[in-house]
Amino acid sequence: MIFIIVTLLIIVFAVLKAVVQVEQGEVAIVERFGVFRGAKGTLMPGLHILVPFADTIRQRVDTREQTLAFLPQTMITAENASVSIDIVIYYQVVDPVLVTYGHAQPLIAIEKLASTTMRNIIGSMTVEEALTGRDAINAELSGALEQATGKWGIRVRRVEISSIDPPADLRASMEKEMKAERDRRARVKEAEGIKQADILTAEGEKQAKILQAEADKEAAILQAQADKEASILRANGEAESAKIKAEGESSAILQVFDAIHKGNVDPKVLSYEYIKTLPQIADSQSSKLWIVPTELTSALDAVKSGLAGFADDNNSRFSNA
Repeated sequence: MIFIIVTLLIIVFAVLKAVVQVEQGEVAIVERFGVFRGAKGTLMPGLHILVPFADTIRQRVDTREQTLAFLPQTMITAENASVSIDIVIYYQVVDPVLVTYGHAQPLIAIEKLASTTMRNIIGSMTVEEALTGRDAINAELSGALEQATGKWGIRVRRVEISSIDPPADLRASMEKEMKAERDRRARVKEAEGIKQADILTAEGEKQAKILQAEADKEAAILQAQADKEASILRANGEAESAKIKAEGESSAILQVFDAIHKGNVDPKVLSYEYIKTLPQIADSQSSKLWIVPTELTSALDAVKSGLAGFADDNNSRFSNA
């Protein structure tokens, strides 16, 4: 009876040992009698059945991205100044078999390699270069680690320098230098601002004067054109007025002449009217030069004769009376 119970317990224990569950994000490395059997010895996530007492799990490998942080390390720069540096490495297992059999302690190897490589990098730089060149340091360190850890089944995703702390005295000196540099840049910026403001003010005044001169010039041109047009219009108006007046006088003379012609006026009366018209002709605004016509003598003779005849008639009337 005891034997049966022991046998059942052994069977249950063997079944429990044979059934293996591998979680998501990990890979199990199985050996049979201490020998890795290649692809058959790599168990992916899920439920697997092993051969009891023959197959054993050598290692469970986490395939998720992981973080490896180091303690702050003191390193010497090219100018013999010590700085404390914190490094954080982000890595991921890409080959569980190489991680298991490629190196006994791959994480310790990565830490030592990172420390050595960082000392070489910092040793060739000044403190200021180290403080301002984190990206260059990260890239160089990441390249060196990735090249070395590839044969261990590990891929270094990226390397970050969390802090670089120089000594207290050096930090104080650098802070003073940085403050002086900031003050200098501030003064330069202020001077450049004043200079730029003066330049803009001068350019504004210059532009204003140019615009004012152009405006005065344009106004003078427009005024001259207006005066010219006004003079032309005034002259045209005066000429038109003189023309209309001359045409009126001509029409009046023609009407008088026509009336005289139709009325068969006595030449003596005509001569008298002609003499009366001469002053009006001379008083015309369009008359600049007055020439005495030859008909004036004949007209005067006709008037004289008429007056003499009138006197004779009056004498004869008086004598008859």
